[in-house]
Amino acid sequence: MVKSIHNGRRKAAKTVAHKAMAGRSASVMKPEILALVENFRLMDDNFMSKCLENAPECIELILQIILDKKDLKVVKSQTEYPIKSLQGRGVRFDVFARDSKGREYDIEIQRANDGAEPKRARYNSALMDANALLSGEDIGKLRDAYVIFITETDVMGDGLEVYAYDRMEKTSGRILGDGTHIIYVNGATRSESDIGRLVHDLQCRDVSEMHFDILKRQVDRFKNSEEGRHAMCKAVEELVERGKIEAKAEGRADGKRETMLATAKRMLKDGILALKDIARYSGLSLSQVKKLQAEMA
Repeated sequence: MVKSIHNGRRKAAKTVAHKAMAGRSASVMKPEILALVENFRLMDDNFMSKCLENAPECIELILQIILDKKDLKVVKSQTEYPIKSLQGRGVRFDVFARDSKGREYDIEIQRANDGAEPKRARYNSALMDANALLSGEDIGKLRDAYVIFITETDVMGDGLEVYAYDRMEKTSGRILGDGTHIIYVNGATRSESDIGRLVHDLQCRDVSEMHFDILKRQVDRFKNSEEGRHAMCKAVEELVERGKIEAKAEGRADGKRETMLATAKRMLKDGILALKDIARYSGLSLSQVKKLQAEMA
């Protein structure tokens, strides 16, 4: 009798656990969201932020390849890293990292050219410097700072794989040596170099076609493991919901249509959802979303 009661309790517990998991799957693992996750690439900044969130080895590999420093070791990294300005606008770096020699890095994934303008690189670099030293600390301890834009197209237009900018004296060409470095990685390159292979991996939707094992394992985790897919689906749903909330706040004064437009603009700016999905979540028609995208270009 006692054994029968215990068996009954175990079965009941398993049933409750199963229902809880099923409920979790129903709320997070929606087919339309899973379809989005399957099409994500590391060039989609929200997917990249999740994939690299606790993966300093991936960030280390990316920096080693871009800077051609095979001995570079990352000792600190964080995605979606906020930096505040006491008097002006703050910024949020896609990836912040520091290496074993104290050099600091801001890595920005930019699919749209208008997000990779040189003045943004200048501003990000300035905020890194403004937050680098404690009050009274010697200026000589200011660390080298790298702002790195990885862009989907050849923003600079000269056909180089990597554009590296340092301050220099115009007549002699002598480098100033102030430790400020701005790098642009051309995402349109298709060479067989390490840079070309890295760019390929960042834009690859099919894990099996990726070159670098470190990146491949991390992307595979979020695309093909149940745990990773749950995490990514939840992040997408939160992103969509946050966009709706922010859009409602912006459009509240002007009515429902303005709220729908604001929602679509937020999602177009994030750049990770297909146009048909933006239409579904915002309430606009597909043709309206396409027109809005053209106006924002």
